[in-house]
Amino acid sequence: MVRAVALTGATGFIGHVLISKLTASGWRVRALARRAAPGQDFPLVEWVYGDLSRDGVLRDLVSGTEAVIHCAGAIRGKSWDDFFQANVIGTKNILRAASDSSSCSRFLFISSLAAREFQLSWYARSKYEAEQLIPEFSGKLASTVFRPAAVYGPGDKAMQPFFRAMGYGILPVPGNAGNRFGLIHVDDVVAAIYGWLEAGRPVSGVYEIDDGTPGGYDYTSIAAIAEQVLNKPVRCFQIPLSGIRVLSCFNLWLARFLNYAPILTPGKVSEFRHPDWTCDISSLKKELAGWSPAIKLQTALPLLVRD
Repeated sequence: MVRAVALTGATGFIGHVLISKLTASGWRVRALARRAAPGQDFPLVEWVYGDLSRDGVLRDLVSGTEAVIHCAGAIRGKSWDDFFQANVIGTKNILRAASDSSSCSRFLFISSLAAREFQLSWYARSKYEAEQLIPEFSGKLASTVFRPAAVYGPGDKAMQPFFRAMGYGILPVPGNAGNRFGLIHVDDVVAAIYGWLEAGRPVSGVYEIDDGTPGGYDYTSIAAIAEQVLNKPVRCFQIPLSGIRVLSCFNLWLARFLNYAPILTPGKVSEFRHPDWTCDISSLKKELAGWSPAIKLQTALPLLVRD
């Protein structure tokens, strides 16, 4: 019998890679998407068209599945309400649909490490508040939260400019070059999700996830790695946070005037300023026997610079 899983955020960066992994491993996927798009011809995938605001669509999505993997969410917006509706209300809606399903028993929420510092931005707060909804449904669902650090890999648009710049010998640094942070390749995130899905017993709790590099990275260490891998000088180019903050305020004002969803906002600048985005993955490695990050930055960097 083919096992089935429901997936939100199926057309996003992580979701697209995850679908390939699941279907290649024999899982049937019911995948949520707003509309049909090129490249959605995966085997064993049934597309359910709609969004997280439509209860009927979500009931159809989870019908006959044994687990839900919730990857969908807003990463940009011009107001708190943009993030609240997408990340908090949307998560509550899919939790309700999963808990009402007669077949679904497990729920995995792909949150963000930003939720650890929820006071910094609308995005961080929305992810944190979404996580706080999960205990309401714990009587019916064994639920897990993954908080990835910065996820990178082929096809990622957010970090692509940094990698391409390193190909020209420059690493843009938004703020303090000594701030520390975790990184994780998308394939390792997907491997962890797959490990959760295939676990012999339900895994519950909140788990931070990065590539396991002790102490994480800072911009100086990334420049050093790039120099070694690319065999050329790579210099940090520091961008003053004061200038970025002014630009972010103007961008937010313009977004409200022109009605678009900005990625660079004052909240995002506050995230840049935070000195420590490192993780401890020891508890997750214990829970997911056999899972350990396999890809380090120095291995992936050559391809990313050319991507």
